Amino acid sequence: MTEETLPTTRRRLGANGPEVSAVGFGCWAIGGPHTRDGEPIGWGEVDDDESVAAIHAALDEGVTFFDTADVYGCGHSERVLARALRGRRDGVVVATKFGFTYDEERRESPGTDGSPEYVRTACEASLRRLETDTIDLLQFHLGGHDLTAAEDVLAALEDLVTEGKIRSFGWSTDDPTRAALFARSPHCAAIQQSFNVLSGNTETLAVCEANGLASIVRGPLGMGLLSGKMDRSTKFGSDDVRHGWDFDGAEAKKLAAVDQVRDILAANGRTLAQGALCWLLARSPAFVPIPGVRTVAQARENFAALRHGPLSAAEMAQVDEALAVLPA
Repeated sequence: MTEETLPTTRRRLGANGPEVSAVGFGCWAIGGPHTRDGEPIGWGEVDDDESVAAIHAALDEGVTFFDTADVYGCGHSERVLARALRGRRDGVVVATKFGFTYDEERRESPGTDGSPEYVRTACEASLRRLETDTIDLLQFHLGGHDLTAAEDVLAALEDLVTEGKIRSFGWSTDDPTRAALFARSPHCAAIQQSFNVLSGNTETLAVCEANGLASIVRGPLGMGLLSGKMDRSTKFGSDDVRHGWDFDGAEAKKLAAVDQVRDILAANGRTLAQGALCWLLARSPAFVPIPGVRTVAQARENFAALRHGPLSAAEMAQVDEALAVLPA
């Protein structure tokens, strides 16, 4: 079955990979607070019971793809996901990432490690936390890693495939040259990139489309900007990665852009967030957006996008026209 013949609620994870729900569950937020150099890189406090309930709600909505990373909560996100999937693992595809070092006890991420030895160490640790014998998709998390050194990372990942510790691999990078390096391998299933209605690298997407790779979309809701719940008065806690956002400055233009497309995305019974996800489903058959979720309410809203399906060609054109009038 080719990508074009899949139902609109399904996508393929690589040319020969498994089918997954067209929208996946992003697990960054459920990791809870963690820091790097004293700065927050999490989304604030979370309730683990609510996180588990949100994962169960996603499963009930037909979600079969969950994307996490070892550094999210410094191991905590992987542990919560494993807990939630106990007894419900059949048919579920789990992706995680490696490359940032971390201290589980202190919830700190002091640096990075892209050495071949660390690839194996990180994989083994994730296998234990995820309570699994095989990781479906292991992704390199260092988006700007040196291209020459990345050859060694690629070789280490190939070894893990051969040993059966992982089924496939990918790279979380917005750079098309780096994406193309991994795309050479038949075991590369996906490139994870930032993309949404407001921004994205079309060259990296083109690499995915040309090589039959899934383009896993981080930030599909613009880190909440496309949720419809922010305005100029919005403030974030000191433990939230967005705590430095300035809605009278850098983020003001983004709010204006959201206002331009709000009515189009929220038409036909959709919420703004659902419309933003449906835009991505229409934008490319390679896209698998992974909105971040930490509550049952968010899970139910975001994954109802699967019932709405991709925007129509007319709606996509309206979005383009609305954004074209914005000042550069």
